Amino acid sequence: MTQVDTASQFSARLLRPQAPADGDSWAFVVLPKEASAKLPRRGRTSVEGTLDGCAFKALLEPDGQLSHWLRIDAALLKEAGANFGDVVVFEVVAMTQEPEPAVPADLLTALQACPESRATWDASTAMARLDWIHWLTSAKQAKTRAKRVSDACNMLAAGKKRVCCFDPSGYYSKAFSAPQSAD
Repeated sequence: MTQVDTASQFSARLLRPQAPADGDSWAFVVLPKEASAKLPRRGRTSVEGTLDGCAFKALLEPDGQLSHWLRIDAALLKEAGANFGDVVVFEVVAMTQEPEPAVPADLLTALQACPESRATWDASTAMARLDWIHWLTSAKQAKTRAKRVSDACNMLAAGKKRVCCFDPSGYYSKAFSAPQSAD
C-alpha cells in the first residue's frame, strides 16, 4: 500500500465531547468509513493532513466500529478558525513511517528493570510497540494495568514481539470507542 492509496478528502462536523476528561477544550470527528478503510490498520494509526488547509499530524484512535476518530486540539481549532458544529474539510494520509510512541512511565520503569524484556522491545517495530502501549493503556483499572505491565515484561522476556489476543480496533472486544458527542 502506498501513501497515495491512503489519501482521503472529506467534510465532517466538529463535535464537542460530552465529558472531556482533561477539562481542555477540544473537538473530534469520526472518519467516514470510506476514509478509514483506506488506512493501513483498524487500530491506532498516525496520519498527517489538513483541516480547512491548516496542517496537522495526529494519531487516529479506533472507534470500535472498524473506523477511526480524530481528536482536534484547541490550538488547531484556533488556527483553522473553526468551532464546534462547523463543517470543515479534512485531507488525511497515513504517515509513511509510524513515529516512535511515547512509552508510559510504568512500562518504561519495568523495561529498564528487565534487560531481556528491553532487548525484545527494542528489536520490535514501532507498530508493535504501539500495540503493546495501546493494550496497556486500555486497562480500565489500576490493578489490571499493573498486571498488564508485568505480563508484557514476561512476554517480551520470552521473546514475544507482539501482544496476542488483543483486538486493537476494539471491534470484537468493544474496548475502544469514539467519545460521546455533547451535541
